[in-house]
Amino acid sequence: MNGAAATAQMNRIYRRQRYIYDFTRRYYLLGRDELIERLGVMPGHRVLEMGCGTGRNLIVAASRYPETRFYGVDVSTEMLTSAREALGQAAQSSRIRVEHGDAAAFDPRATFGIERFDRVFVAYTLSMIPQWKLAIDKGLMLLAPGGEFHVVDFGGQKAWPGIARYALRRWLSAFHVTPREDLENVLKMHTIDRGARLIFERRLGDYVQYGRLILPSA
Repeated sequence: MNGAAATAQMNRIYRRQRYIYDFTRRYYLLGRDELIERLGVMPGHRVLEMGCGTGRNLIVAASRYPETRFYGVDVSTEMLTSAREALGQAAQSSRIRVEHGDAAAFDPRATFGIERFDRVFVAYTLSMIPQWKLAIDKGLMLLAPGGEFHVVDFGGQKAWPGIARYALRRWLSAFHVTPREDLENVLKMHTIDRGARLIFERRLGDYVQYGRLILPSA
């Protein structure tokens, strides 16, 4: 799927959903705030969210880390409209910048005038990106030495009863969400080819999976 097609598809999904997205998703997009706490950024750091949606996570992170600059890209222009409105209401437009872009292919220099970030995070977005492995590759390429890549998303619900797992999967598919059950193995590959250190956790019967790749310093 090319960038224009992805934008059109996501806009169809979120043209109306964006108005209730943050209110409804807080009940089942679990672990986002914990991911933000684990970013552990320092003053002067630059942090990128791939698939920033309504800007909710960036606003929470900016409040948590007041001396850090934040950036976000999203393929849906509808969601970016909500994000820019939210940034204005939160008076965070000077510290958070969001732009249109495909997480797997955008050019950070052309988009933000920046080549590297200290942290890159993805929250419940990889499960909606067809080329999600390329998005991980891209995120890691954008990291400065010693930087960290954080991801939280739906797991495979391996410990759930079959009927419950089936019902959740059917519901998620209505939003073009596909849990990435081999996420841990994909992240492990980067401990070899990039010398990164991996922290990986599964919670709530594998409802949530969290990964953190820490790159070596220069």
